[in-house]
Amino acid sequence: MSGRDVVLVGCGRLGSAILEGWLKTGAVPPERLIVLTPSPKPASEMARASGGRVNPPLDQLASAGAVVIAVKPAIWRAALAPLLPHLAPDAVMVSVMAGVSVAATSEGSGGRAVVRLMPTTAVAQARGVAALWTDDANAAAVGRALFAPIADLVELADEADLHAATAVSGCAPAFVQAFVLALAEAGAAKGLSLDASLKLARGALRSAAATAETGEPLEALIDRVASPGGVTRAGLDAMASGGVSDLAAAAVEAAIRRSREIG
Repeated sequence: MSGRDVVLVGCGRLGSAILEGWLKTGAVPPERLIVLTPSPKPASEMARASGGRVNPPLDQLASAGAVVIAVKPAIWRAALAPLLPHLAPDAVMVSVMAGVSVAATSEGSGGRAVVRLMPTTAVAQARGVAALWTDDANAAAVGRALFAPIADLVELADEADLHAATAVSGCAPAFVQAFVLALAEAGAAKGLSLDASLKLARGALRSAAATAETGEPLEALIDRVASPGGVTRAGLDAMASGGVSDLAAAAVEAAIRRSREIG
């Protein structure tokens, strides 16, 4: 793919995050970027200002080596159809859509090679994580080239594993943030101002993220804070008795079920 353009189809939340990560890291030089979006977005305008092309004539797509499909799963066929006659036969389709299989994307793109990824929106800060699967070695190399600079890549053994990966990584930031919000609201119920409680809970989230990035086992990180008989251990015991593991399992199962339904 060296020297060839990269097309980003869709500039919603995830598409914008990917674009911001590329611009931040230089993973894709701006002059090689083609962004297709139905309406201007801050990220697309940033790309334009840096030398990228936003909604150029479609004949410019002929130079593309990769097409990143970042639209909603319900509309991807309609979004891709007018582009296909202008794409080179060896252009790799890079799908970040939940639930849409490699086989379906390949069939809908004229038999082109496909790699699927499920990145988190922290790719905008080049601190994301992304699950990757494909059965094509060249497509895998394209996926790595585009996403390794902005995310930790986890390559999966089976495409079916992407449903669980979507739940555990793609959806999980919202799950974790919902729990942090609940902690803040619990603190406010016990006398803290909501503003103070939110600041404390957000700070705790940052601290947890910083220690998690060390790579130490999570059990060891928990034990470092939770002394036997201490305050933290009492809270953890209450969480366990309240079914926190069951809640996590239910959230993952619901996300997997929906991912399969979309597909």
